[in-house]
Amino acid sequence: MKIALINENSQAAKNEMICNTLKSVVEPTGHTVFNYGMYSAEDEHPLTYVQNGILAAVLLNSGAADFVITGCGTGEGAMLACNSFPQVLCGHVESPLDAYLFSQVNDGNCIALPFAENFGWGGELNLTYIFEKLFCAPGGGGYPKERVVPEQRNKKILDEVKKVTHRDLVSILKELDRDLVVGALSGEHFAEYFYANCKDDAIAACVKELLA
Repeated sequence: MKIALINENSQAAKNEMICNTLKSVVEPTGHTVFNYGMYSAEDEHPLTYVQNGILAAVLLNSGAADFVITGCGTGEGAMLACNSFPQVLCGHVESPLDAYLFSQVNDGNCIALPFAENFGWGGELNLTYIFEKLFCAPGGGGYPKERVVPEQRNKKILDEVKKVTHRDLVSILKELDRDLVVGALSGEHFAEYFYANCKDDAIAACVKELLA
């Protein structure tokens, strides 16, 4: 699985710690982490939580990432921004229990974490346990297990609803404020990671046009 990490400006100083924690959990099980920044509070390519949503949508819709880890001070803004886009199902996760239930019941492809609220002493340990429970089993396994059939059915229903309530991503990107989109896709390693992993020619062409 290709897992993308995205940090916005208010919590960019925690990027290295978050990335190292994530890698320590998922890389031993064969997953790959792509850190899309921000890489520090002084990063020359700032991201707002709205731009986190744009970047997450581009990565997930294009197949450049299979799962996105993002967040902000409370995690709420990043979650709302991500869920504004098609084919992004983002959960707000504060605890290992949240992570496990979101994975098993909702089978989403993105989480938004609170990197400031209640993030005190031992915060990195909570992150470790969250990542462990998030990726300890394939998503959609159900909880409790006897609920797996209706839970999987509801997930499919939600996916179909989102197809109706959201337009295709290329149309959305072209109608959004260009500077907003370009800012979201201008990180130091975006081009390096994105084009090597993108599986959607139409989205790749749109991104190239916007960044030209």
